[in-house]
Amino acid sequence: MTSSGVKLDDFKHEVQDYLVAELPGTLGLPEREAAGAISGIPDVANGGMTGTGRFLLQEEEVEETVLSLGKGLKAGDRVLAMRVNGGNDIVVLCKVVSAHA
Repeated sequence: MTSSGVKLDDFKHEVQDYLVAELPGTLGLPEREAAGAISGIPDVANGGMTGTGRFLLQEEEVEETVLSLGKGLKAGDRVLAMRVNGGNDIVVLCKVVSAHA
């Protein structure tokens, strides 16, 4: 990725008009525990309580989610891209990282 487009290994010019994959679907979240703070819960005297605690979040599915790859890419990122539409369009499919990082 460059600051204004994508540079392919086998093409000497930067491509500024490119597409980025989106992955629509249902996101499955496992049961998990989170630690955090809470404030503003009214008590019996109508005051506000604050505190910290651990929260158990139940397993759930979130429908109609979209993973937007384009929002996470920045200049210098190495990406996997493919040509479509007879080679006229470039689609960035994902960011590529080292297996040893």
